[in-house]
Amino acid sequence: MRWTATYGASTLLLLLTFAAPCVLAQNGQPSATSAGQAPAATNGNSGTVVRAAMRNVEYHLTDRIIVHIVSLDGKLTPKPGQIPVFDDKASFGLDIDTATIILSMAALTNDLNDYVFAKPDAPLKHLDASTQGDQLVMKGLLVSKGGVPFETSGSMSVTPEGMIRVHITEVKALKLPVKGLMDLLGLDTEKLLNTKKVEGVTVDKDDLILDPEKILPPPELHGHLTALKIENGEIHLTFGPANGQAAPLPVTESCVAKNYLHFRGGSVRFGKLTMADTDLELLDSTPADPFDFAIDHYNEQLVAGYSKMTQSGGLCVHLPDYNKVPRHTGRPTTPAPAK
Repeated sequence: MRWTATYGASTLLLLLTFAAPCVLAQNGQPSATSAGQAPAATNGNSGTVVRAAMRNVEYHLTDRIIVHIVSLDGKLTPKPGQIPVFDDKASFGLDIDTATIILSMAALTNDLNDYVFAKPDAPLKHLDASTQGDQLVMKGLLVSKGGVPFETSGSMSVTPEGMIRVHITEVKALKLPVKGLMDLLGLDTEKLLNTKKVEGVTVDKDDLILDPEKILPPPELHGHLTALKIENGEIHLTFGPANGQAAPLPVTESCVAKNYLHFRGGSVRFGKLTMADTDLELLDSTPADPFDFAIDHYNEQLVAGYSKMTQSGGLCVHLPDYNKVPRHTGRPTTPAPAK
């Protein structure tokens, strides 16, 4: 394992400075990696695959959209010629081999309002998702009809292509005679729900078709959805290989952790540090409950945690849950002296 560091401001950098050498250029001098530019994926080991494994993680896609990752095995997929940069979650995607992901109704509601139907001209607004038994219930306002309140309920299933089908069985709309989804949305359905206004959502007669790869914020997920169920008021999503293909072997956990994110191989960048031949594990320092991890605020968790090197040169980073990190509101200001 090799590291390149431009500066640092944490115990993590001090550990790296004394425990591992810098990446050297062909002339034997340290390579100059700009603090504002990630190295190209063709340098050294950067072109190899970064495998990923996650276990029992409350993953903050945003501050309001949090999914529970029971387990996930896959790989990071950066933009062409680049490497994954944790400070830019749009710089990479996540290719899923196998996974079980749970979506709460609070997370789904926030996702629908903050992401799926967030554009100003989206036809539906002020959405609220809930469950009744095995039915998904959605309430909101039909903006295209002047803000008419509506409510739908329907069953959920997985299509052979790995999409989520919501079969609408009941539709209610104030002062509007409706028999189904098509009546609610009107004859101009294609105009109301198209990929320009609502990416990842299409209409098939009285069914909504949701693309699980498009309806959640970055990092963009790529995987084949194989099963779905509503249980305890939550949506359980299962991903697996398509067409019965065998999944690659998962990353071997090396830090003796219960709740963690583990990255192995290739190169990744976080903050001002670049790790080549990556062996990085972020693990829960309080494993009695799920690991609360926020990609947008991971540096706060790094500062509040500590790191240890493994015998093989890997790095085990012990982090507190994000929801347990003290929030710093800034230093109190000193009042001006009275005149």
